[in-house]
Amino acid sequence: MDELMNPDWAWQPYQPDGMNPWDQRRVAHLFRRAGFGVTAAELKESLGKSPADLVDALLNATQPEEFLADMRTLADSAIATGNVQQLSAWWVYRMLSTPAQALEKLTLFWHGHFATSAEKVTEPILMLQQNELLRTHAFGDFSQLLLEISRDPAMLVYLDSATNRKAHPNENFAREIMELFCLGEGNYSEADIRELARCFTGWEIRRNEFRFNRFQHDTGTKSILGQTGNFKGEDGVQIVLAQNSAAEFICRKLVKFYVMDDPEPDSLLIAPLAALMRHSGMQIRPVVQRILSSNLFFSAASVGRKIRSPVELAIGFLRSLEGSANSFELAEHLQLLGQGLLYPPSVKGWDGGRTWINSSTLLGRSNLVRRLITDDKTRFGRVSLRDYLSRQNLSGPSEILDFLQQSLFAVPIPMSARDRLQALLKQDSTLTEGIHATCTLPEFQLL
Repeated sequence: MDELMNPDWAWQPYQPDGMNPWDQRRVAHLFRRAGFGVTAAELKESLGKSPADLVDALLNATQPEEFLADMRTLADSAIATGNVQQLSAWWVYRMLSTPAQALEKLTLFWHGHFATSAEKVTEPILMLQQNELLRTHAFGDFSQLLLEISRDPAMLVYLDSATNRKAHPNENFAREIMELFCLGEGNYSEADIRELARCFTGWEIRRNEFRFNRFQHDTGTKSILGQTGNFKGEDGVQIVLAQNSAAEFICRKLVKFYVMDDPEPDSLLIAPLAALMRHSGMQIRPVVQRILSSNLFFSAASVGRKIRSPVELAIGFLRSLEGSANSFELAEHLQLLGQGLLYPPSVKGWDGGRTWINSSTLLGRSNLVRRLITDDKTRFGRVSLRDYLSRQNLSGPSEILDFLQQSLFAVPIPMSARDRLQALLKQDSTLTEGIHATCTLPEFQLL
């Protein structure tokens, strides 16, 4: 494993060869990590593209105006209910139907990074505005994203910074911007937090919009991370971003999100990505493109080395089989499994990795899959799952199992399980049981 972590090799573009061919497994791996999943038709078409061209296609996928208009209409309807859970359902629907799944996947990443919960921010419009902000800047300039999120009403409400007075500077946002959003522990002092908080004084929300109240701004001299001056909030954000540790912190989180849960990537491995980010002016897209095109991403250190989050499990299952479902019910189930969209558990977001799995969540995941494949509202290619599989011209249980493995599994289904599963898939009366049993295998939890 150590040789795979050599940065000189890790971030070089993946070039298929006899030992590491460009095959269905690697194509599906790219779709599952960059997005949520791949259909059989997408898999067949994508094999004809080079790895670099496929990464380009995923990262640059367009959203037709008709789709965007539909999303706006559905979002407006969700907002009109006054119920943020309807907005969660809207996002589920968008994830299932978007033609730009890499954009939606990265929006999910930023939602966990700049975690804000509707448990506290009860105005649906504020949560929608933040969600659209994350999507707009997902692949763009991290400096701009950070500045916009700093002035985002939902974030300010969540961190009790909706009214920040010079007499009593609120340190919550200043602490989180350093610890969780940009630098990480050990790269700042308590004095830096106090001084940065003074920069944000005068920042308020009026009528659900950001407003700067110059009368409540501390105009005194501040000293932050080695710089001294009469700084405002925007200046403070730029000072934080100017730290070398900022690019390293963001790149490490992106590597963990796209590549592997364990081991923790060290500074030597992250250094080339951090340099790329700094040299590009803190642009996000070049870093994501380098990661998804790399030797490391397509290696044994990555494939099957992550645990599916509840969203990745449910949305991936449905997208891979051209599925649609009741979005409101699915959003509720995701919340029960610990990943309620727009409801992260804390400002730290979701821990992810092995924390997704315990005896309770495994049962919940199994029940969710069962509900999806037995609910009359769930359709696969607009028909029942039985009819959908029939349309794939699969000649028997072995081919059905191969089809499910190709579409849904990051690692092979064990030979020890195949006989039992094929026996269930052989009979029409137990076909659903066979598919459900296949999706309860430990291997199905891997991404």
